[in-house]
Amino acid sequence: MHKSTRTPRVVVVGAGIGGLVSALVLAHRGLDVTLVESASQPGGKIRQVLVDGVGVDSGPTVFTMRWVLDQMLETLGTSLEDILQLEPIDVLARHAWDASPQRLDLYSDTARTADAIAQFSSPQEARRFLNFCQQTQRLYDTLEKPYIRSQRPSLVSMVSDLGFSGMATLTGLGPFATLWKSLARHFHDPRLQQLFGRYATYCGSSPWSAPATLMLVAQVELDGVWSVKGGMFQVASALSKLGETHGVKSRYGAACSQILTSQGKVCGVQLSSGEHIDADHVIFNGDVAALASGMLGSSISTSFEPVPPNQRSLSAMTLSMHAKTSGFPLVRHNVFFNQDYQAEFEDIFHKRQLPSQGTVYVCAQDRNDTGLAEPALERILCLVNAPPDGDIHSFNTSEIQACESSSMALMRRCGLEIEVTPQQVVRTLPQDFARLFPGSGGALYGQATHGWMSAFRRPSARSKVPGLYTAGGSVHPGPGVPMAAMSGRLAAATLMEDLGLTKPSRRVVISGGMSMR
Repeated sequence: MHKSTRTPRVVVVGAGIGGLVSALVLAHRGLDVTLVESASQPGGKIRQVLVDGVGVDSGPTVFTMRWVLDQMLETLGTSLEDILQLEPIDVLARHAWDASPQRLDLYSDTARTADAIAQFSSPQEARRFLNFCQQTQRLYDTLEKPYIRSQRPSLVSMVSDLGFSGMATLTGLGPFATLWKSLARHFHDPRLQQLFGRYATYCGSSPWSAPATLMLVAQVELDGVWSVKGGMFQVASALSKLGETHGVKSRYGAACSQILTSQGKVCGVQLSSGEHIDADHVIFNGDVAALASGMLGSSISTSFEPVPPNQRSLSAMTLSMHAKTSGFPLVRHNVFFNQDYQAEFEDIFHKRQLPSQGTVYVCAQDRNDTGLAEPALERILCLVNAPPDGDIHSFNTSEIQACESSSMALMRRCGLEIEVTPQQVVRTLPQDFARLFPGSGGALYGQATHGWMSAFRRPSARSKVPGLYTAGGSVHPGPGVPMAAMSGRLAAATLMEDLGLTKPSRRVVISGGMSMR
């Protein structure tokens, strides 16, 4: 029987970082790729909000693990330096505690951070920090191949890949404990437990429920953070433009209303306008909960596991501002901690309410390690964690004002004053995120990473529906810009494998890895 030589047609639904990467990789390999996105511009959760006439980054603000994009772009004959202007950040974050005059800076230089911890806390805690870094490095080295690079990790495959020595290393690090319990073994100063426990929120989780393996998020930041000239939105914009030069047909302002199937196999998509686009393969770059709930068609919903609200990751209340600040010496990334850290997560995950005393993250986007070049209005993003119930409960004015007042009061007690008028601030709430990202309920990281088996609950790139693949922060290997980019590479690699263009493998082939100290 004659085999068709027609170029395979692929539709990528969603121009978040995972969709942009998968579209770019497949177009470079010669496939016919159409990218459809409901918004007027690329980025997904990498979003800018127009405030007082200026664009404020109001999604991911931290650029890490640049090797993921470096290696992909190298295969395309280009580099990050060719498409973006990056600057390494020395002060990774400045931390302050409620009503305390003390501050602690975390640096890209591990030895310098240890010196800062010795002065902030004690020489003993500095030594414990250096030991903590050694252990998180071993943890990353142990898990990189069997988990991060694997197309479909499972407990059985991980045990097989790790072998006896790898399992001994993993068991010795206590990965089956919670992150908070493990941190208590590493640090005696509760402020340091609080600081490093915060990295669970990078995966939208509670330090009291997240597994100890999330310690390696701390090492990711210690390995290097970069700022992007023009903001994180430039990452999405640059990848979109590069994809179009390789043949990606981008359709912005074109929402997908249904993924079409014929005889149990994907055959295209239908746009909200009624237009049909035929396809042999579809990559869905959105929250997979939308697929399970039937938002993209009942014919595929039964192939995906629903995500109950109590398994969702964190949402947020954000304040995007163009404001004047004074008092506190802001750097680019700043964290203001409350006194009762556990109560914050009790409020969010158990009481399902905005925290009465929440941690406040502040990204001062016009700042560098030395501060602000000149006194002026500056772009500020304030973020407070919130419950992911935006499709169930719309927080009322009194709830919002109470949380906002509490957050502002915390920053004032730490020395930061923010002068802002109503015209200089845009507020985004869980119900807004629920509308922006259908099916999520406002959750920003897919499922919460709670319990040590949660790592195996995320869907893989290949779905049960022939021809349908998934990418983005709600699928393996997880949330965040580098992991979502990795998911896009995994989706593209899995599709090419199914087309017979690459050899079957349980992991995507990526040379090198993250440089660790």
